[in-house]
Amino acid sequence: MTKILVVEDDEAMGALVRRGLEDEGYAVTLVDNGNDALIAVGQGDFAAAAIDVMLPAMSGFEICRHLRARGSRLPVLLLTARDAVEDRVRGLDSGADDYLTKPFAFTEFAARIRALVRRDATAARTTLHVGGLALDAPTVRATSEGRAVPLSAKEFSLLWMLAMRAGEPLTRHEILQEVWGTAVDIDANIVDQYVSYLRRKLAPTASGVSISTVRGVGYKLTADR
Repeated sequence: MTKILVVEDDEAMGALVRRGLEDEGYAVTLVDNGNDALIAVGQGDFAAAAIDVMLPAMSGFEICRHLRARGSRLPVLLLTARDAVEDRVRGLDSGADDYLTKPFAFTEFAARIRALVRRDATAARTTLHVGGLALDAPTVRATSEGRAVPLSAKEFSLLWMLAMRAGEPLTRHEILQEVWGTAVDIDANIVDQYVSYLRRKLAPTASGVSISTVRGVGYKLTADR
């Protein structure tokens, strides 16, 4: 059975989320603080985690940073009542894979979890080559001519999607749906920001890969070999 970790200090919210996920067929571990979350990840084989941002002692942002620093690639959905763009960007930059603002409909929450589990299952068995780039999904590692290209988990996911459909223009809506799990309540400008991050990191490489803007549509990745 697919296992999901839920980190929520609000007892009623935690119980609601756990019950809903169990009804969806998941095995759920519920903890209410960051230390227990990190211990649970070390001991359990979770397919994804839903983590509240506003936790005592250790925030959801900090939990994400600790996980990524330990090399964990556990897909993380952050849950928060804070809906400012800056907070969403901070959450994604901390290593989270997706961000959902409270209050939310459980159907959307469940869809986000399914998307994370599905992407993780696909990534576990896939490697992709485009131009001089090699993308290794199981380790979330990108290399160019054997040299590492340092990417965050979200940057890697975006580059992976563009590479999978190299030469094909992708809309911001498509990118949000696939990489962020939804296009609802997310400013499409976040796509532009992450494309800018990728361009800066790809520019010094000898990969022959570039991301171009398709006016009126979105972006596409091209390789010169």
